Amino acid sequence: MSLKIVHYNQPVLRKKGVKVVAFNEQLAKLADDMVETMHEAGGIGLAAQQVGKAIQLCVVDVRESQRDFTWELDGAKTPLELFMPMAMVNPEITKLPSPDEILEEGCLSFPEIRGDVKRPDAITAKFQDLSGTPHILTCTGILARCVQHEVDHLNGVLFIDRMEKRVRSSLDRAVKELAKKTREETSADE
Repeated sequence: MSLKIVHYNQPVLRKKGVKVVAFNEQLAKLADDMVETMHEAGGIGLAAQQVGKAIQLCVVDVRESQRDFTWELDGAKTPLELFMPMAMVNPEITKLPSPDEILEEGCLSFPEIRGDVKRPDAITAKFQDLSGTPHILTCTGILARCVQHEVDHLNGVLFIDRMEKRVRSSLDRAVKELAKKTREETSADE
């Protein structure tokens, strides 16, 4: 079932997600619904906060991206098709020594708003799957960027917070218009 994506200025986007302790059918259903929602919206990642749930869960699927990145899951170069789309529960990121890359990012909670964000190119992410089994993902490129973007959401951090002041100020008008539209839609729903 497709879920409604929360847009900028909804308070849930600024909430740090609570740690997931129940690995059950409800969690699996939420993850499946998030994957469906992400795919329908044309995204490569989606955090629980973006569908109104402040928990430590995100989904990622970069199978359609150019494969100019590296990855290892639990120490093996597992084919992406075997583990994507991937649900990451309670993820923790460690930045690896690598150059920072400045690339344009978008966000499903900020429709049609894009801007340059500086992030490390290589990370390790420790997380649990939907059964609670621990995993370690080491990756670079778009996969590392996507995971960092989604884990930021889980901690109440938005991509606009990571932008340099010059880039962020160039988007001020669009961000303010989105915030106003979100406020209006929220008051109409009440």
